[in-house]
Formats: sequence, C-alpha cells, structure tokens
Amino acid sequence: MSKTLIIAEKPSVANDIAKTLGGFTKHDEYFESDEYVLSSAVGHLLEIAVPEEFDVKRGKWTFTHLPMIPPYFALNPIAKTESRLKVLNKLIKRKDVTALINACDAGREGELIFRLIAQHAKAKQSVKRLWLQSMTPGAIRDGFAHLRSDEEMLPLADAARCRSEADWLIGINGTRAMTAFNSKEGGFYLTTVGRVQTPTLSIVVKREELIKKFVSRDFWEVRAEFICAAGIYEGRWLDTAHKKDEFDPEKRAERLWSLAAAESIVAACRNKPGNVTEESKPTTQMAPGLFDLTSLQREANSRFGFSAKNTLGLAQALYEKHKVLTYPRTDSRHLPEDYISTVKQTLETISENHNYQQFSAQILNKGWVKPNKKIFDNTKISDHFAIIPTTQAPKNLSEPEQKLYDLVTRRFLSVFFPAAEFQVTTRYTEVSGHQFKTEGKVMTNPGWLAIYGKEVAGDKDENSGTLVPVAKGEKVKTEKVEAHGLVTKPPARYTEATLLSAMEGAGKLVDDEELREAMAGKGLGTPATRAATIEGLIFEKYIFREGREMMPTAKAFQLMTLLHGLGVDELTEPELTGEWEHKLSLMEKGQITREEFMREIAQMTQTIVKRAKEYDNDTIPGDYATLHAPCPNCGSVVKENYRRFACTKCEFSMSKTPGSRQFEIAEVEELLINRTIGPLQGFRSKMGRPFAAILKISRDEEIKNFKLEFDFGQNDGEGEDGEGVDFTGQTPLGACPKCGSGVYEMGLAYVCEKTVAKPKACDFRSGRIILQQEILPEQMAKLLNDGKTDLLPGFISQRTRRPFKAFLVRGKDGKTSFEFEERKAKAPAKGKTKAAEVEDEAPAEATAKVVKAPAKKAPAKKAAVKKPVVKRKTA
Repeated sequence: MSKTLIIAEKPSVANDIAKTLGGFTKHDEYFESDEYVLSSAVGHLLEIAVPEEFDVKRGKWTFTHLPMIPPYFALNPIAKTESRLKVLNKLIKRKDVTALINACDAGREGELIFRLIAQHAKAKQSVKRLWLQSMTPGAIRDGFAHLRSDEEMLPLADAARCRSEADWLIGINGTRAMTAFNSKEGGFYLTTVGRVQTPTLSIVVKREELIKKFVSRDFWEVRAEFICAAGIYEGRWLDTAHKKDEFDPEKRAERLWSLAAAESIVAACRNKPGNVTEESKPTTQMAPGLFDLTSLQREANSRFGFSAKNTLGLAQALYEKHKVLTYPRTDSRHLPEDYISTVKQTLETISENHNYQQFSAQILNKGWVKPNKKIFDNTKISDHFAIIPTTQAPKNLSEPEQKLYDLVTRRFLSVFFPAAEFQVTTRYTEVSGHQFKTEGKVMTNPGWLAIYGKEVAGDKDENSGTLVPVAKGEKVKTEKVEAHGLVTKPPARYTEATLLSAMEGAGKLVDDEELREAMAGKGLGTPATRAATIEGLIFEKYIFREGREMMPTAKAFQLMTLLHGLGVDELTEPELTGEWEHKLSLMEKGQITREEFMREIAQMTQTIVKRAKEYDNDTIPGDYATLHAPCPNCGSVVKENYRRFACTKCEFSMSKTPGSRQFEIAEVEELLINRTIGPLQGFRSKMGRPFAAILKISRDEEIKNFKLEFDFGQNDGEGEDGEGVDFTGQTPLGACPKCGSGVYEMGLAYVCEKTVAKPKACDFRSGRIILQQEILPEQMAKLLNDGKTDLLPGFISQRTRRPFKAFLVRGKDGKTSFEFEERKAKAPAKGKTKAAEVEDEAPAEATAKVVKAPAKKAPAKKAAVKKPVVKRKTA
C-alpha cells in the first residue's frame, strides 16, 4: 500500500499533526499510519556550498580566485543535525512512499528547508504543500483539505533559493575581497561583510559619529514656584510663539539660549501675581501588543539586562524543554482568528498560578476573550504567531526562565484587559505676560496596569502628578522664580534593545517609497537572526559592550571608510535589503525570473571585487586630513590615508588606530610636535579590556626613522644612567603621606621622590588613572595637601561597568580610598568603602592603589588599601 510522507519543520508541529489526524503509531524518529508517514526537520538541515570541483583549497584570501561565482551550488549537511537528515533521506527513499507533503512553516524559509531536503535526497515523488498559519486541530484539518499544488509554490521556492544564494555570494566575495585588500601589505586581517551585518554596523557607526561631532550648547530654563490657597505647585516657562525648527531640533519652547534672556524673565516675574487657566480631559492608554521575538528581546534587555542572544536561548528553552511558551522565533504580534478557544484553555491553566489567578479569572468571567483585530488577525501572521504561554503549567524554572515566562504571561493577560484611564490636567500660569506650564496626570482606572501592580489608591508613581486645585479667579503668588543653566546632550549610544529596534525599523531609513514598502514589517535580518548578527559583530571586534551601551571599534570605522572609498556604499545601507525584498516579492508573484535576479547579484559581486582590486591603502578615497605638524623625521608634510598618517617625502608613518583606539587629528598633531602625548584612555587589550597609556615617538637607529610606541612607565625609577630620577627644577605637588618627601608627576603615576631614588627609601605611588578616571595634578595636590579630592564623576565600576562619583581620600597611613556622597534620604553620616585589591589593565608601575566600585549597601569604614595585583600590558 502506497503512503504519503509528511515533512514538518519542527517536531512540535509533527506532534500536533499526528494528534489531529489520528491513527498514528510512534516510532523513534517518525510517526506512521495506514495512509501517512510523518516526520520533521529541526530547522535547516543543509547549507549551500561551492561544489568540490570549483572549490579553492589555497589562496582563497587573495584576489587570485575572486570573484567566486560557482555555476551551481552543492549542499552540505549541517553537522549537528546530520542524524535527522539521514532519517528523512531513508523515509523519502522508502518504496511505499509515493508522494510528499511539505508541512514546513508557511513562508520563504520553510519552503527552502523542504526544497533542500528533497533536492539532497533526489526525491522523485509528487509534492503537495500544507499551508498552516495556526496549529489548532480545525486549522490543521482545513489545511489538509486544501493542499496546494507544487506548481503554485514554485515562485516562492525560487525566491527562497535566490535570497539564500545571493547572501552567500555577497557575503563570501565581499569578505574575501575586503580581507585580501587589508592583508595585501602583510599579515592577515579578517574583514567580514554581509547584507545584514554591515548595514547594522553602519547604524552604530553613524550614531557614534554624531556623538563625536556633537558640540554641547548652553541653554537656560526658567522655573517658578507658585503658592495658592490649597498648596504649592511648580511651573516651567514656555514660549507660546515657538515653532518647530526642522534644522535645529534642539530648539524647544521651554529653552532660552542666553542667560540675559532668562534673567530678564526672572526679573519681570519675581514677586508678581499669576493668573491661572487650565484644562482637564480624560485620556486612555491601551496595553502594548503581544510579544514577537524582537520586542521580547528589547523588553528583557531593558528590564533585566539580558542580551538578545540570552533572551532567545531562554525563550527557546521555555518552548522546547519546558513547553510553556509558543514558538519564539516569530515576527508576528498577533494570534490566528481561530485561536479564541485555545486562549481560553491557556487562561484556565494560568489561573492555577496564584500570581495570575485573579487576572485570568477576571478575563474569563467578564468575557473579554472575543474577536478583536488588535489581537486575532490572520493577515498579520506569516510563518508563526505571537509568543504566548501554552496550556502547560511551568515547573522547575530557573530564575531567568521564570522572569521571562512572567514577562510573556503578564503581557498576554494585559492585552485582554481594558485600557488604563487617566485624567490629564494642563495648567498655564501667566505672570507679567509670561506663561508657565504645569502638567498633572492622575490615574482614574488602572485597567491593564493592574496586572503590573498599578492601583488608583496609594500608587505614588501614578498619582505623583496630582495638582493642587486653584479656585476659579484666584490669583497665585510667585514665591520663587529661578533660571537653571543646562547643556544640550548628544544622542544616546545604542543599547542592545534600541539596536534591535533600529534593525527592525531599518525600512524607515530608506528614502525610496517602493523599497520602504517592500521592507515594511521585515527590517534588517529576521527576529531569529538579529541576536546572532549582534553577537557576530562583537565576535569580529566591530563593536563591544560597555555596560549596556554598544560602541563601535576602530575596525568598524575603518571598514566604513573602506567601503565608502571603494564606492560600494550599498553594502552599508538597508536599501540593499529593500531592493532584494522588492524583487523577491515580484518573483513570488511570478513577475520576474530567478535568472534575472541572480544575474544582477553576479554583476554586483563582480563590481565589489573589481573596485577592491583597483585601489591600494594609500589611494582609497576619503575625507582625509593634511596635518599642520611636520614630519618628525624630515620636517615635510604629513597626510592621513586609509590606515595611517604618512609623510609625503620620507618613509615615516604611524597607525591611525594604536591599541584599537582611533586618533583625533588634534592628538596626532600634539604627538608629532611634542613627541609624546597622554595619558590617553580608550585603548583596548586583545581581550577587549580598556587601558590607558602614554604614547611616544622615538627614533629607532636600526631603521633610521621615528616610530610610535606605548609608554607604560616600565622604566620609571631609573634615569638614563641607571641611577634614580632627578626631579631638580620641578615643583612637587605635595608632601608624601608616608615619609614627607616631595611627590612628583612621572609618566602614568604620581611618585614620592624617595620611591625612585637609589637606594629606594619609600614605596608611595598612585596611578594617574583610577578605574578609567584620570586624576589631574591639581586633584592629586588636593589629596596630598588637604586629604581629599573634589567629587570626581568618571570612575567606572569593574564589576558592573557603570560610572559612579566619589571623592578620593587619604588615610593617616598614606593609603587611598573612596568616599561617597551622602544620600539625602538617609542619615548624614559620611561613609567610606572598605579598601580592596583591584586588578587593573596597566602594569604595576602605572597603577594606583584603589578600591572597588561602590556597592548599593550602606558604606563601611575605610580600611587600608593593599598593594594591587596587576597584569602588564604591552603595545
């Protein structure tokens, strides 16, 4: 008897199909009934590769064998899932299997997974397509009743293959060409590029460039305090005639750009009565939509600091291992229209947990689960629907898993609740012709916010905006009016959460309306791959995490310069994805052919390689500087090029990015003139840890030229003759707290003159850089002479990577420790942390004796600092 083999994309889908159709017997890797054999892949089982006869064994990282455009692609099994591929191959080759049903996910990737499996097995059977957007029994039975023909699916299959092959061609050829270019002068400099990776990196680099170019501007706000019969309220001055300036978004109605203007308003309003007008209106706030993977990753990053990769891993475990969440790799925030009964079953399960019991019971009892396009909409679902809890109750979850499950469950409950309701009051207080604005917001009905612990009564967060009432016609007294000096701030760096949002919304950055429409709802990458893209950029050392911020490295800036210089800007912009999506959507409709699309990809590949071959490092076009400082070797003009600062006459040159830190032009000029600069911060070790160093240009007699080198103060303590350092003519910063001798600045440290004497008679030494905060000479003088520095704001905790403020204080024994600001809400006693050993990046000779970053507990008494254990880093 002949049978039909059904191939699903995931084991869970195969299980659902088996339950719905019934009559199946379970075997190790498949199900079987009288009519069907049923099994599944586990995602992608095969990857495309160059056929053996066209593969390059040696020289792949040179231009010799580029471009690499094979006439066809071979298929290689993915090692970790090869056993599942063998099972499917065996089932396809069974003599009684006379037909196939593609039950992989309803989308481009699902089509590709099945097609590659069938191609690898050389399947000869006829094929039908099961198209499911919901896994309810009714939807599965309906899908089998309306199977699609293979001919109907061929355009989608072509689009799927084209996207996969195009990504391969651009990624492989682009990466090999850029690597060959950067390595042509010696060494091996892997330089990866890709359709998704490189535009994502470009987004981060562009933000960093804005931050670097940003110039802070002073502005003032005028704030007043008003007294009425019922109490006191505050207001902020507002320019009622202000109009939005599209060329200068920093100009806002409440900002004044001169102190004189602010003071004139203060003078005009001081002690003058105010007339009050106000309007109050109700507003509502709907619950946010259900989670897709990207929004879940953003929320988990913002709330818990989970990386996108960790969130995906936790969600996958909750889906696969615990079976308490639905499939997480989804880009939809909606549920199928036939899912209402399943949602009710899920709520019944959730109600067994006392944390959610009252909310799920309320939803069910009040009949809030009903057809609603904001929740149930088939048109907003492609391969998978939103992430929600399942009908399985969670057991034995880890703490991170429980946090993520709770996040998803509360979001799921909240979408069925009514909107939160508020009363918003806007008050204008007019004083001497000037308007002051005050806003108040009071929750009148928590609605869905009740799920997150928000209640009308006693909720300080929501009711803190309550305004004291002003009687009609009452004149208020202007008690206090002041000008507050502020400065504009640069745009914030991307966090993982905001970068995921930027990737998801990358289509908004595309100018062409047709391409923007093609990218709608897609963005850069897919929800399942965005986390891996970010991790890949970190692994390739294009970006690094600093706390929660994502910062580009010098390698990232260099790649952008190279691609723009070569004229292959399309690799850096999301338009490339927009163009592909537009053409692939036309292909899915049968309006362009696979051959047309792949010809364009081959042409683009040829262009990338050709341009990389045409240039050398010193000929890459770019906005490069001509330095005012002369060459230290011959006195001629020094110019910037793609990778170096080089003399136009002699052989002198130096790197633009020593220690993965990019030089500013002013820094290079200072270095060339003074032969030394620093200490500078922002250098990175090979392990990615920050360190500070002094840079010097010194003459190398072997090469008869000058060279750049790091100076960590390794030779501090010795003069040129091997004797102690002579500080004659220098003014000491203060007295040594240990022996009373003079303390001087020397390299990366402040040292007692007897510490570097021969023989050594004292051991006082304090680093100029402590937890990435530079201790300026005037602050060291205060520490030595007054026993305490000013409050310094730039220390970076080694444990949390977050900045904090502290005083440095000197103990009676000469040891140094931190002292922290008093917390206003607590007792006024000054506290000092316990001193502790700290391992820093700089060598011992250049490291201060410092203490750990502040903990959140009440500070303890100060203790002596032990000598730190340090690692020596070299240039």
